This record gives sequence, C-alpha cells and structure tokens, in this order.
Amino acid sequence: MKIRNFAVLLLAAVVLATAGCASASARPGADLYHGGRLFIATGNTTGVFYSLGGGYADLITKHVAGYEARAEATGASGENIQRVATGDMDVALTLADTAADAYAGKNAFDGKPQKVVALARIYKSYVHLVVRKGAGITKFSDLRGKRVSTGSAGSGADILAGRILAAGGLNPDADVQRQRLSLPETTKGMLAGTTDALFFTGGLPTPGIADLLSTQPNAFTVLPLNALLPALTGKYGAVYSGAKIPKATYNTPGDIDTIAVGNFIVVSPDMPEQLAHDLTKVLFDYQQELGRVHPEGGNFDKGTAPQTDPIPLHPGAARYYSSG
Repeated sequence: MKIRNFAVLLLAAVVLATAGCASASARPGADLYHGGRLFIATGNTTGVFYSLGGGYADLITKHVAGYEARAEATGASGENIQRVATGDMDVALTLADTAADAYAGKNAFDGKPQKVVALARIYKSYVHLVVRKGAGITKFSDLRGKRVSTGSAGSGADILAGRILAAGGLNPDADVQRQRLSLPETTKGMLAGTTDALFFTGGLPTPGIADLLSTQPNAFTVLPLNALLPALTGKYGAVYSGAKIPKATYNTPGDIDTIAVGNFIVVSPDMPEQLAHDLTKVLFDYQQELGRVHPEGGNFDKGTAPQTDPIPLHPGAARYYSSG
C-alpha cells in the first residue's frame, strides 16, 4: 500500500512540474531578452536623440516580433553608455567621441572602460554656439567671464563644449561661469537673461534651439567655430570634422561654419546575436519612416554605418552588414 501511495504522489509531482514548465514557456516574453521589453537611452527632451530614439522605439515595437521598446529621456551620451554597460538600459544613442573615451577608459571614464558594442554609425551632430546679443558677445573670446551653459553634466555635449573652450584659450571651469544645464533649462535661461551663451551638440535642426531662435528672432546669434577645429583635431584626432549649418536650418543670415562629430547606436555585448541583427535591420528597412520622425533619420546609410571604430560591432550587426 505504501509503494502504491508513493507512486501516486510521484506521478502527481511529475504532472505538476510539467505543467509548471509549460506555463513558464507559455508566458509572453519568457524566452526573449529581458522579457521582450527594451529601453532606449536618448537625451534631452528637446534634442534630436530623443526624437529619433522615440521613432526607433516605435519601429522596434512594430517590426521586431515579441519586443516592445520605449525611449527614455536622459542626460545623453555619457550617462547613456554607463546605463547600457550596467544593464539599466538596452540600447543607447551616443556621440562618437564620448563612446571612444568610454570604450578605452579615458578622460571622463579614466580607468573605467565601459563594455559596449555598436550597431551602427548614424547621422552627424553639429556643435551650436548660441549667444545673447544683449550680453555683448560678438566673438569667441567674448565668452570670458560670461554665464555659459555647456549642457547636462556628463553629457557628450558638456564634454565637447569643455574641449572647445580649452581649444579657444579659455579654461572651462575658471574663465567662464559654467552652467551645466539641460537644453530645456538652458533655453529658459537664455530667454530669461540668466544665461549668456549655450553650447549644444545635436542634429539639424535641434528642436530646442529652433524654438529659441524663432521665439525671439533678433535676440540671439549663432557664432562660427571652424577656427578651433585644428586645435581639436591636433589633440583628439579625426573624430571631429568641419561642417556647415545651412542658413535655412534656423533662418540665419548665412551658413555657419562649425564642428561636427558622428553618432553611434550602442548596446551591451550580452545582447543575443539575432536580436542585434534584427535591431540593425530595422534601421535600414524602415529608414524612410525614421526620416519622417526627424530629417536626420534619413542621413545615414548602410555603406558607412559599420564604421564604428574604435567601438567593435556587435556580431549580429556585423552579420547584417555582411549579408549584402
């Protein structure tokens, strides 16, 4: 009798265990990376990273089976890379110079290399230097002593603004009154007269800057920066290039010569190869839709997208590009 009872109990346990396994495998997202929920680190809410990140999230949700993606506002490049490396975010947009520093463990990431890999090189970001006419700033050297916003603390824009100030002979922490503000906070300060100048690095047009310049069209000027390019490239290499902000972008009197830097999309090396392949594929299969979200969504191509040196490509992304 005891043997029979034991057999019955054993059979019941097997049935329950099997049912439990079936239930687990049937749960939505049980076999998907991070349960099928992906978070994209972008940037300030009035910047291009945020606009395109939202569009990319929508495309992933529509076209990558089983996955739902959501774009998150952040402090941009530096924060984005750290959050991907720690697993707090799954995908991030970043400036190429910040990504290079992070991967190598240099400058702001000194001794702390970040484990990230790339899906693609995308559009270029342009450095904007916008000044209040009422602050008496007509040339770069006039920034001395002024209240200058360099962007959110730790962002790629903040790091690059500091490098540009130094290239122009100004100590970014001593020769100007440095304000580390997000773009929405900065534009409020410019309108209120509590900020004299702003640096921001973003695609064209950057919504927050377009709004600022159109709100008070005669109150601000965008200054050229091309004269500082040799000093930048001499110290940091060819990660920076010369570029023009066309006059039609912000209705300025003429084109503005400035400095540009590339942008990458990065992920964790732990991301499954097939998912990385599919996320890369979505960028190009539905690029026309991304371009409707913001014009910069159309300003990259499959030929140059794999050029993410020194950040290695994720094997899934590399497989996509090699497939022809």
